[in-house]
Amino acid sequence: MLVLGIETSCDDTGVALYDDKEGLKAHALFSQVRHAAYGGVVPELASRDHIQKLLPVIDALLQESKTELSDLSAIAYTAGPGLAGALLVGAALARALAFALAIPALGIHHLEGHLLAPKLEADAPDFPFLALLVSGGHTLLADVQGLGRYTILGESRDDAAGEAFDKSAKALGLGYPGGPAISAAAAQGHDAGLRLPRPLTDRPGLDFSFSGLKTALLQAARAQPLDDIRRAHLAYALQDAIVDTLVIKCRRALLATGHTRLVIAGGVGANQTLRDRLTEETQNLKVALYYPRPAFCTDNGAMIAYAGCQRLVAGQTDRGEFGIRPRWPLNELTPP
Repeated sequence: MLVLGIETSCDDTGVALYDDKEGLKAHALFSQVRHAAYGGVVPELASRDHIQKLLPVIDALLQESKTELSDLSAIAYTAGPGLAGALLVGAALARALAFALAIPALGIHHLEGHLLAPKLEADAPDFPFLALLVSGGHTLLADVQGLGRYTILGESRDDAAGEAFDKSAKALGLGYPGGPAISAAAAQGHDAGLRLPRPLTDRPGLDFSFSGLKTALLQAARAQPLDDIRRAHLAYALQDAIVDTLVIKCRRALLATGHTRLVIAGGVGANQTLRDRLTEETQNLKVALYYPRPAFCTDNGAMIAYAGCQRLVAGQTDRGEFGIRPRWPLNELTPP
């Protein structure tokens, strides 16, 4: 079964081809870098770029992989959560193309794609596992028992970790996207005594909260004039606080669940400091650590193609429904 995956939940146009026998055949991504000029994603511009780029990116992918439209068995697309206009572009094209080819089209949950992304790697984790999904819009810990069998153990009560990176980077004048900008600046800094809070780590539970951390960073930035050295030290302190918080919560969840496998997914999962700290922590706990390659941490078509293929192979059928869900709780998913 050869599945075309389409991801248009936000500002990146991702497409991929996944075969249930041969694995990932090809993938491509158009990244809308122009949003950096606005300090964040402009939904209307994102939708327009998807309209302009989605078909050309698919055409290029098919040509590169020497694949004909008639070779496709099904199309998987992101149905939510995400920006409504951006989701509609992908859903409309996927449904129209599937109708023309007389093949199924399946709407996929964006976060399910992220949770399963490490299974695209050669060293793929088996079910069950604990997953930390940490991105621009979501931060959560999930108990993953199988395809469609997800229990949320803890999630962010306000800003996600990625939002804290983005908003803090803007406050420091470091640009957008915030994660890579903070990481680059932090590499030039060190522990200068600017300790920021580790939210919700002083009490039981697995929920997250990064809004107060962002405010603390802003107050620290305003306390003294900002030069390059102070920016670097503040970036270091912020990254240290976020990573520390995530590691503490992962340790708690691993001890509480008894899982021996930990999966890291989402854009913030590409942060090298986080990977290094979790590698050390999981080695101490004798837990296996898995994460996708950096290209599959951020939004991409490969994870959608993979998730769609697994559901179709497991027997899930397409009922021809057209729709998107900009808000779609992960715990509403069911097995195929």
